[in-house]
Amino acid sequence: MPEPAPISDPIVGIDLGTTHSLVAFCDAAGPRILESESGERMLASAVRYRGGVAIEVGAEARHHAVEFPLDTVLSAKRLMGRSFDESKEAHHVFQFEVVSGTRGLAAIAAGGARVLPQEVAAVILGQLRRTAELRLGCEVRRAVITVPAYFDDGQRQATRDAARLAGLDAVRIVNEPTAAALAYGIGRRGEPETIAIYDFGGGTFDVSILQVIPDNNSGDGDLFRVIATAGDTHLGGDDLDHALAEQLLADAGLASLSQENATLSASARQALRDFAESTKIALSQRESAQIDIDLGGGLQVRRTVTRAEFEILATPFIDRTIVACQRALQDAGGVAIDRVILVGGSTRIPLVRRRVGELFGLDPYTALDPDCVVALGAATQAAVLQGARRDVLLLDVIPLSLGIETVGGAVAKLLTRNATIPARAREMFSTSVDNQSHVRLHVLQGEREMAGDCRSLARFELRDIPPMPAGIPQIEVEFLVDANGVLHVTAGERRSGRRATVQVVPSFGLTTEEIDRIEHESVVHARSDMHRHRVVDLAVNSALDIKWIGDALSRTRTDLSAEYVESLESLITHLKGFISLAQASPHDVDANAFANAKEELDRASVAMHEMSISKSLRAIPNINPGINSTRTT
Repeated sequence: MPEPAPISDPIVGIDLGTTHSLVAFCDAAGPRILESESGERMLASAVRYRGGVAIEVGAEARHHAVEFPLDTVLSAKRLMGRSFDESKEAHHVFQFEVVSGTRGLAAIAAGGARVLPQEVAAVILGQLRRTAELRLGCEVRRAVITVPAYFDDGQRQATRDAARLAGLDAVRIVNEPTAAALAYGIGRRGEPETIAIYDFGGGTFDVSILQVIPDNNSGDGDLFRVIATAGDTHLGGDDLDHALAEQLLADAGLASLSQENATLSASARQALRDFAESTKIALSQRESAQIDIDLGGGLQVRRTVTRAEFEILATPFIDRTIVACQRALQDAGGVAIDRVILVGGSTRIPLVRRRVGELFGLDPYTALDPDCVVALGAATQAAVLQGARRDVLLLDVIPLSLGIETVGGAVAKLLTRNATIPARAREMFSTSVDNQSHVRLHVLQGEREMAGDCRSLARFELRDIPPMPAGIPQIEVEFLVDANGVLHVTAGERRSGRRATVQVVPSFGLTTEEIDRIEHESVVHARSDMHRHRVVDLAVNSALDIKWIGDALSRTRTDLSAEYVESLESLITHLKGFISLAQASPHDVDANAFANAKEELDRASVAMHEMSISKSLRAIPNINPGINSTRTT
């Protein structure tokens, strides 16, 4: 169902990307990506031609690229506003033929005709426009469109021409780094900042050093000034795909992916590029990926590619980005960088994040999807031009409590609502199962006591914890909400030093009305929620008590009287009954009776624990009873 349009003539934000393109809209809830009719957030920047007519666009064209490699145009942005001679350096990454068009401009031979890159872009923009009209329920005629910071006048004009061909008025062409900064809400902390935007996309790379001067009530708006920029118009994720594909070809005894290589058909070359891309993506998540591809003519590539191997291939390209960063820093006069923001899908590569962090001496911002951040920023700029006010309350205070899910589905709140940003909180947790080697952490937002009633923000894992009995590991969880509303969650096990982190934007996508509703529900359900939370905690802690008491009882049973053992076992059985009822129907549990049963067992077990400790000490030779061998904090 189309969403009702809040205004009659909306301005949308568009990221016209090399590999994927997106359209976004900003209203009272903040900027959001508009999904296609099939539910896709990103539109593949791919168009298939036949007889000079675009017959497929997006994922459909991308999927058929192997079948129609010479008729499908991919990565046309790399040719936007460029002459044929200027574009020669990038020709190797294209499967289609790049030819000289009118006035010496780069053109594309596809589907039996010659088309200009801006005509390809117009088809993509037209599809994004239709998506926006579907979701907003009205005609869309205006857009803010982003371009790389280093795009010259010719490339910017080509972007405007593409918009006009698509029936859109490009009311503003915004630099991608500025859009990324807007998406993160930079400038709202009220202090000048210097930001480095590292943008490594599918076909282009640029780095910009941005000086942000806040409005300070002047009424002119925050000033975003690019003080230095550097980049490479022929460097992107496409090049990494090409390098990996060439390596796979070398493994098969072939020399090159070039069109002159008659050993491979055009379809086989395109299939190999696609496979290389999917392998690159997989290696950002895993340490290795299995390759098994049939190139035709009896040629096959079967092997395992490790992340380490891929990083060797990627290093020369990443080195080029680092050199560009160093050049930009030098041009900026060696200014101190306050923050680093990553943009573009290629920044998901672990080696990229590591090298960028080492260069700037800062952990890069990764809270927002690097593929979406530019479109979200463009939508934010569009809302400013529209005259709509963006809800900035969420960047001043924490509107809703933040916490993590504990065993049993309860919520442990670390930061409560209305805490002033920036805010920090730490709390200690432990495991609930013996020899637990990893802990799943679920970050939540809301005022209710149970995870199922709160808003899920993120999930991540703390792995490789040394095996220890339940309750022994010391897991410190830290929540930090910085001045821009970005939540950093860090979990670390103190004994082993294992750590894991995640970034989220807790304020993203909530209107004032939604916050009011959530707060109202927390009041209405306060009594029942608190009861359920208490019962869940009692069940978890009682289960641990029963385990520890049972272990101690098995060691000391022969040293205890039969009457005492029988009494303990009766109390354990009674407490287990409460645990079973809590798991089946927590609202029916008498929490006070449950707590009393737990305390009664705890008191009764003291004598047994003393016996167990005494027995353990007697088993240790030459112990000096006057020295504490263990200090518990």
